Amino acid sequence: MKLTNEQKDEIRLLLQNYVARYPSQNKAANSLVGISAGTLSTILNGRYETISDDMFTKLRAQIAGQRGEDWQLSPTMVYQELSMLLTDAQEYQNVAWAVAPAGAGKTTTIRDFAARHENVFVVSCSEDMHRGDFIREMARSVGVNVSDMSLKEALERVVRHLLTLDKPLLVFDEGDKLADSIFYYFITIYNRLENYCGIIFVSTRYIKRRMEIGLSYNKKGYDEIHSRICRKFVELTPATSYEVAAIARANGLTDERVVKTVVKDAATCDFDLRRVRREIHKQKRLAAIASK
Repeated sequence: MKLTNEQKDEIRLLLQNYVARYPSQNKAANSLVGISAGTLSTILNGRYETISDDMFTKLRAQIAGQRGEDWQLSPTMVYQELSMLLTDAQEYQNVAWAVAPAGAGKTTTIRDFAARHENVFVVSCSEDMHRGDFIREMARSVGVNVSDMSLKEALERVVRHLLTLDKPLLVFDEGDKLADSIFYYFITIYNRLENYCGIIFVSTRYIKRRMEIGLSYNKKGYDEIHSRICRKFVELTPATSYEVAAIARANGLTDERVVKTVVKDAATCDFDLRRVRREIHKQKRLAAIASK
């Protein structure tokens, strides 16, 4: 798809906001995949003629977040509680592990917070991560180049960089998916960054059961990790019917009968906000078809 200059200007504005979160333009470039510091500089200077539309599209996909151009956030309890926890961790270098059901809006809140605050780095975790994958993802998130380094050297470089920043915050999204071999890195990271960097893990409640089993079998590292999160998981408040209705109205549904339909559908799936978003999209499409 060919992009207009107006669309490229919008991407440049997003890029300016993205770069402002990092200590330097090079650090911001290091956090992006397949995009060089030279390309960033060219776009920021408004010289679009040498940059392909595909490159603009690739850049937008990485810096625009997950909200979508036509989606409006609504301050659910999860959004408010998690934002408060993130603010406290960044301001006072605290450590915590927040839990909530799948589809509660955790990742959306994290990415929105990171987009609005400097030195907030989100590390997306997955069950198929190996130790090298985890360290490289951390390095990419904070904007540090660790190519051709051993894992020990790479982790050391990431830690040293974080120690130079003003009130950095590390957020590990879906931390419950990490294998035990990577779990242990948290102990090292905590020990090196204690009182210098806030650390927040966010996941489903599965981690509570995993922690109970690890502690009962005296598995390596579990008691240390449990201690470092103050032996407590922060339970976030799940969405309610009132919040689903507010989300529907914030995103353009004005007919109260349609809003009730969205709420009724959400009630069948424990108010999963992914389902809510899909149902709102469905109702807007139906309204558009009916108006033709």
